[in-house]
Amino acid sequence: MFERVETPRLILRRPLPTDAHAIFTRYASDPIVTRYLSWPRHTSLQATYSFIDLSDAEWSGWPAGPYLVESRQDGTLLGSTGLDFEAPDRASTGYVFAQDAWGKGYATEALNAVVDIARKTQIARLYALVHPDNQPSVRLLERCGFASEGILPKHTRFPNLDQHDPCDVLCYATILA
Repeated sequence: MFERVETPRLILRRPLPTDAHAIFTRYASDPIVTRYLSWPRHTSLQATYSFIDLSDAEWSGWPAGPYLVESRQDGTLLGSTGLDFEAPDRASTGYVFAQDAWGKGYATEALNAVVDIARKTQIARLYALVHPDNQPSVRLLERCGFASEGILPKHTRFPNLDQHDPCDVLCYATILA
């Protein structure tokens, strides 16, 4: 039911194995794009195929999962977002976009679509964790109705930064029910 969602400018859809090369080249291997992500930058196509396998596992157990975000105008892969269910009524979200998609409102449009999907799948609490230095992401969450719930100390390891220990993260959430 939610494998493909359209917004005025975007298509959010379930990733497929045929998307691996585009995912890898557009954003997953880019050290600037992946800097503040909690997953390691992809250094091979095998890492991207592993993401697609993980995506399939998520989709097999829940009503939604990871999405690729494409332009409705020309089909260009812009990035990725989605839902990571922890329970039927609780999930986290995140997003990553290719550099040439930054500053055009795509992330706002995609995150608003994810919030709508969360509401329709009966999620009561949707949250996102953000590195404290990632202020564009903080502003995006606030624009989309997420509120700060505080700092989680020494919570998350960011493998693409030069640090080995978990660091503090900001927790933002929206209550949907």
